[in-house]
Amino acid sequence: MATITAAEVNKLRLATGVGMMDCKNALVEAEGDFDKAIDILRKKGQKVAAKRADRLSNEGRVVAKANAAKDFGAVVVVSCETDFVAKNAEFIALADSIIDFAIEHKIKTKEELSAQVINGRTIAELLLDMTGKTGEKVELPDYKAMEAETIAAYNHLGNKLATIVGFNMKGEKIEETAHEIALQIAAMNPLALDSTSIPQAAIDHELEIARDMIRQEGKPEEMVEKIAQGKLNKFLKENTLLNQDYIDNNKLSVGDYIKQVDSKLACTGFFRLQIGG
Repeated sequence: MATITAAEVNKLRLATGVGMMDCKNALVEAEGDFDKAIDILRKKGQKVAAKRADRLSNEGRVVAKANAAKDFGAVVVVSCETDFVAKNAEFIALADSIIDFAIEHKIKTKEELSAQVINGRTIAELLLDMTGKTGEKVELPDYKAMEAETIAAYNHLGNKLATIVGFNMKGEKIEETAHEIALQIAAMNPLALDSTSIPQAAIDHELEIARDMIRQEGKPEEMVEKIAQGKLNKFLKENTLLNQDYIDNNKLSVGDYIKQVDSKLACTGFFRLQIGG
């Protein structure tokens, strides 16, 4: 039998929003497997916050930025162990200098970014220097970049969350629309652009969870597939950007809102990074 620590229980609680005792019981049943414990909670009908690959632990600073031409944008996470260090002026300056450099030089990947040199030190070395100064582990856990005709970047208050989004056209109205969608992404945390962007394995997994829940509710077997498909459709609507309700007018989907701006306008992609969520 796996030994379950209080830290593991708290991690599951933070990730799911479920009570401590239910989290502990799920971890015990899952023999310490975090992802399996989430599935156990869901199958038992717990209202679990959707798992997100972009949710990061600990503390730090998340910064998004687009270049002056608004055709390249990036978002970076610089992490530390405490909020005290995250609010340190030197730590903030380091994170801001990294994103500024990435934007200026149109850096595409985290690996490429870590190897770049600022004032004679690679970014990886600068992070180590900050670790030495603060006594905390300082890392660059994530970095995303994109190119498009129009890029909008949004930094949520406190720099714990930031988004970038791309569109296929230029113009002042397009920039305004892109900004609105960047806010939508921050608020509603979509998993993907549309249903075709979600891997089949993820869809199959959602159907499996739904079937188990329906059977536990005692529904007739002949109704299981139909109800499960309905639950999947709801999942896809809530978790794909273009199918979500537009936050400023829930009578429209995001996709409909975009087409109202211009019938040829299309969102080409987005990234949403969060720390301490």
